Amino acid sequence: MGSETMENSMAIKKQSFEIEKTKIGLMRILVEKQDPSSKEADDSTLRRFLRSRDLDVEKASNMFLKYLNWKRTFVPNGSISPTEIRHELEQNKMFLQGSDKKGRPMAVVLASRHFQHEGGVEEFKRFVVYLFDKIFTRMPPGQEKFIVIGDLKGWGYANSDIRAYLAALSLVQDYYPERLEKLFIVHAPYIFMTAWKMVCPLIDQKTRNKIIFVDKKSVKSTLLEEIEESQLPEILGGKLPLVPIQNS
Repeated sequence: MGSETMENSMAIKKQSFEIEKTKIGLMRILVEKQDPSSKEADDSTLRRFLRSRDLDVEKASNMFLKYLNWKRTFVPNGSISPTEIRHELEQNKMFLQGSDKKGRPMAVVLASRHFQHEGGVEEFKRFVVYLFDKIFTRMPPGQEKFIVIGDLKGWGYANSDIRAYLAALSLVQDYYPERLEKLFIVHAPYIFMTAWKMVCPLIDQKTRNKIIFVDKKSVKSTLLEEIEESQLPEILGGKLPLVPIQNS
């Protein structure tokens, strides 16, 4: 890259930063006027909501205010207790360990261990929030995103739960924007695609672009492009043991 091109690139980045900074200031005025509790939100949080709405201050503000109302109602104690997600934890399906080459925390879900239970979709949503909170405590300074590997080996119709899938994606889209970097889906059986065809049209394009179906013949090599072998789970050809989320 020539020096002139590099200078132009830096100038564009600086201009983009200044535009975002200005819009964050405008957004803060709007949201604090309508909900004083938004004063607790840092600029990084507001920036994520802004970026998810293509820097439209009004749309981002409405989205953020909706998030605050949801959080007060859905997580009144500020966090989810393991006692609130007992059925989900008993299935031992979610693991949190390691990170990718850029330091983003990595979660692994074994989808064949998921079954519907008496706790229903509401408990599953609490479980997803519990997962996010666990991930965020592992975020290194300067990092805001995480990755998920969904291993579908052994998945069958008994594991199918369209409402749960949609609930999880809705949480990601509506309340945790610009947090998911990538969702790698590995070992997806043919029958899973029936469920996927029902879910896919209901996912917004930005989120859909982050979902990557990995070819069965190149699972390890594809993941190694993003994750060092020392950080890759043993079950996927790496060296890192799985750590159940409640123990992470």
